[in-house]
Amino acid sequence: MEIRLLKYFLEAANELHITRASQKLHMTQPSLSKQLGKLERELGRKLYVRENYGIRLTNDGILFRKRAQEIVDLEAKTRAEFADENTEIITGTVYIGAGETDGVKHIGRVIRKIRAEFPSINYRMISGDYEDVAEKLTRGLIDFGLFVGKVSLKDYDCITLPECDTWGLIVRSDDPLAAKESITPDDIKGRELLFSHQAQAHGEFSEWLGFRADSLNITGTHNLAYNASVMVREGLGVLITIDGIIDTSNDSGLKFIPLMPEMKAELILAWKKESILSKAAQKFLQVFKRSITQNVQPQA
Repeated sequence: MEIRLLKYFLEAANELHITRASQKLHMTQPSLSKQLGKLERELGRKLYVRENYGIRLTNDGILFRKRAQEIVDLEAKTRAEFADENTEIITGTVYIGAGETDGVKHIGRVIRKIRAEFPSINYRMISGDYEDVAEKLTRGLIDFGLFVGKVSLKDYDCITLPECDTWGLIVRSDDPLAAKESITPDDIKGRELLFSHQAQAHGEFSEWLGFRADSLNITGTHNLAYNASVMVREGLGVLITIDGIIDTSNDSGLKFIPLMPEMKAELILAWKKESILSKAAQKFLQVFKRSITQNVQPQA
């Protein structure tokens, strides 16, 4: 399977229009159609169907688009890593996946230190929940993953950060719960709750609750918290999340209230066991380890 064919397909999938895609690829429309037909024959699957105003991806096409993007990204990452090995100057890109957490400031501090000495090292941050980040880490699409809370990391080497995130509830400022200093399990019984996929899947709250989390009135789930906070603002429930990732300032219309008993989530930087890291990734890990060992607090 040729990389160029994958790139042709991705352009067509992004544009959903063969003519526009061919123009961006600087080739004729018949030539692009012929190449896409070759790809379909090689796969033995129909990837798209023509419609009046463009094309529509089939279910196979949607799945192949994801896989093709992963392959193209990995090819670009591999080329960059091998190019880095041919120079004494440390260059390249460090690929980091992370869940929503204020702990990303640790990564920012490390990158700032590295770029002060090696300005040719860049970074690419990819946001996602545990499943998203773990999948990309396993496939080699990212170098490091920053995980929040109780997750299985048996296939990774890891470093636990010196601080934790705090779990709590985000409510509207006019919600009766907004008057409370902390939230107990009894406070959320019967309330419409917005829950993260990760917290629900890993059962992090069952121990705190004293009963199964799926017995709560969970009306919506999310993988990233910002959109869920918009739902709270629109009166569609209250949100269980960690502190520091949603604006709860006085004019936000929202308030964060910590859980009681207090519930913390560890922050863990992980990478694949026995993985061979690029020079840029090695430098990042070296500085990160030194930073954590020194337990230097992030600057305001």
